[in-house]
Order: sequence, then structure tokens, then C-alpha cells
Amino acid sequence: MTEKKILILFFHPRYENSFTNKKLIAAASTLNVITIRDMYDIYPDYNIDIKAEQQLLLEHDIIIWQHPFYWYSCPPLMKQWIDLVLEHGWAYGKTGDKLKGKAVMNVFSSGGTFEVYQKNGRNRFTYRELLSPFDQTAHLCGLHYLPPYIVPGANRITQEVLEEYCIRYIEILNFLQSPKMDEQKLATIEYFNDIKFGTWQETFYKTH
Repeated sequence: MTEKKILILFFHPRYENSFTNKKLIAAASTLNVITIRDMYDIYPDYNIDIKAEQQLLLEHDIIIWQHPFYWYSCPPLMKQWIDLVLEHGWAYGKTGDKLKGKAVMNVFSSGGTFEVYQKNGRNRFTYRELLSPFDQTAHLCGLHYLPPYIVPGANRITQEVLEEYCIRYIEILNFLQSPKMDEQKLATIEYFNDIKFGTWQETFYKTH
């Protein structure tokens, strides 16, 4: 059984000023069998090469949308990528089954915290509730929607705390590469943040 190939599509219009995402990308870059694409660098004019993006999706098993959480959603280039690349008849619809069985997840930095993203918090909705459009997009395309991984309070995070999030990110990526990873078991949790360090991976491995 071979390792699963991971495609990280990184969307950040101000990457040069992003302390958090620079560290996350640097951490991910240390691993093998991972393709990382800085989408704003590749498409500064928003002129997305649809066929090239679709081919990359076909060549990978797991897609990660990494981005800052802008206005309870994603940066504009990521929305355009979804609108254009996930075409009817290719990604969804009667003949749109090219992504069926693959997996996708959101990894993002947020200025807010889990405390303000809840029913009684300032933002009134949880992160998972606000991510419902991405969840439904995945469902429509036959993709497994994996729990998101979030770096909260990113505007005020310390170097030490961010290092811990980077270590966890590497741990998650290593786990996702394993052919034993069970998407159905992962569906039982809301966030990768909820899982403790250690031997948690074994809980979400296939048993056969």
C-alpha cells in the first residue's frame, strides 16, 4: 500500500505579511509526497488554468484548502477556483465523478477563537456551521470532507504556541498520508484540534 498524495492549495493574498501561514507552510514543506501551491503567486491575475488544476486534483488523493478565514469564508481567489475548477460534468452532475472517493479539508488561520465562534459567542455560529458551504461542495463532488484544522487567535499568537500548531500540522499530514487512514471514523469528530497528541492516529485507522 502506497502513501496517499496530498495537494495543499494555499490561498493568501498577503502571504508576505502572514506570520502564521508562513510557519504552517514551512512545516508542511518538510514532508515528502506533498505538493504545495501558492495560488496567489501562480495566479496573480486570477486567470486560473482550469485543465491544469483539474489534472493536479486527479493526481492527488487528498486536497487541503489552506487559507485565512476571511469574513467567515475564504479569500476571493479560492472562491473563484471552486467556481471554475469544480465544473459540472467533471466534478459533479450525472457524469461528474472525477473526484469521487478523494478527500478534502480546510486548514486555516482565524483572528477569532473557538470561544467567539459558538452560538452564544460574538460571531453566533461555530466554525463548522460557517464551513457548511465547503462541506456541501465536497459532498456534491463525492469527496470525503475531513475535519478542519484551525489556528485560532492568529493575530495574537506567540511564537511558542504557533510552533505547537506547526508540530500538530506535521502530525496530521503524516497521518493523512497513511493508506490506513479511515475517512468514515474521522467523520465522527468536528475538528482536528479536538484530538490529543500521542497515539490518537490508531483510533482512526482502518481495522481491516
